[in-house]
Amino acid sequence: MRWWSLANLVSNAGTWMQLTVQSLLVLQVTGSAAMTGLSLAVQAGPGLLLGLLGGAAVDRWPRKLTAAVSQVALGAVGFTTAALVALDLLNVPVLLTLAAVTGIISTVDGPACALLGNDLVPRRDVPSAIALGSAVHSIGRLAGTALAGGAVLLFGTASAFVANGFSFVFVAAVIPFLKLVDRSAEEPETAPEPEPAAPADPRADGPDGPDEPRQRAGGGARDGLRFFLGRPQLVLLAAITALSSVFGRNYTLTLAVLVTGPLAGGAGSFGTVSTALAVGGIAGALLAGMLQRPSVRLVAAMSAIGAAFQIAAGLSPTLGLLVLLVIPMAIVESVSDTAGTTVLQTDPPPAMRGRVLGVWRSLSTGWGLVGPPAIGLLMEWTGPRAALVIGGLVVALPAVAGLAVHARRARRTVADAAGQAPVATAPEPVEPVEQPEPVRVPVPARVTGRDGDRAPAAVTVS
Repeated sequence: MRWWSLANLVSNAGTWMQLTVQSLLVLQVTGSAAMTGLSLAVQAGPGLLLGLLGGAAVDRWPRKLTAAVSQVALGAVGFTTAALVALDLLNVPVLLTLAAVTGIISTVDGPACALLGNDLVPRRDVPSAIALGSAVHSIGRLAGTALAGGAVLLFGTASAFVANGFSFVFVAAVIPFLKLVDRSAEEPETAPEPEPAAPADPRADGPDGPDEPRQRAGGGARDGLRFFLGRPQLVLLAAITALSSVFGRNYTLTLAVLVTGPLAGGAGSFGTVSTALAVGGIAGALLAGMLQRPSVRLVAAMSAIGAAFQIAAGLSPTLGLLVLLVIPMAIVESVSDTAGTTVLQTDPPPAMRGRVLGVWRSLSTGWGLVGPPAIGLLMEWTGPRAALVIGGLVVALPAVAGLAVHARRARRTVADAAGQAPVATAPEPVEPVEQPEPVRVPVPARVTGRDGDRAPAAVTVS
């Protein structure tokens, strides 16, 4: 696991080095902000359209080989981009093609690498492994962003793409030496809660009939979507995350407008806020490592708390108070993300997890594309402070309502269970039975015998 964490750190640093300069490169090549946005959309598009197919491929193919090949392919794209930049051969069609190829490869690479990390630790340590990965991602983001500026200044724009290419090669070189945990030596995994299904409904069976198991490794993308929609906890997780992502997670946009607008700060002030967000994210990831059994209820609770901090941040009168608020806000967000990712990767059976992650990639790409324009329009109409407050309410109210409904159902279930249990009652008092009056039966007196004894004159019969 140590080598895998190191490889992830190197890969994340390289990725953020490239992302830091990629938008500037597109802007330099095209001279158009709209084309810069189009290139990002082209790169994200495959995740929206092909996420299900990518997840199904991960379930079908050998995990280590799939992850290694996808990393090599991404490295090749990085080296190709660097060569085209160095030779001044990069143009708009080539740029869009490279963005599309990167997005297609990522539909397989994302779930493959995520599930590979879980296969390196015992099942009970999966939440800690996911939390460690979140912390590594945050550290890699900080390191990559910082290294990008120096690399471009010293070696030019192409150096960021070269560094990213080598980071992928490093991960691919580490993967063959990783030792997977033998799951057969562990206790059997808790089976998912049975879903109510009518026997006559063919959807309750596998695609090939009742004799074919529903969660099979070789199933198609539709099986993954059907499974996802049939799991209420996954649907609720998607709803909570969608609201949070659209109205509560676009801090690079909302806080930037708040700092430079009502708080009258500059780039340096926003850099301070960004650093506070990064520190809170790392602290939250480390705190999330102590989670043992994350649940959708925890995600909802963390979302509601984070939304409350967001509302307070929107009403913050000074930059100093805002910095103090964004640290716990980032901590709560990181814990919520880790808990949600753990549920997402452990709730489905092993043979279905790739497809579930594929469904999630499609959904997350969708709300990732919708979120920034939506919150941007809201800020245009209401201003940054009101947008943060409204967004926080949109996130908090459904989360609190859901938690209240769940608590009420839980209390009702407990009450019903108590009502059905046999109650030990005291035995009813037994009324005493009236005894009949003694009957006196007259018995003729015996004649005094020769010995002078005499029988009683009467005998009482009860």
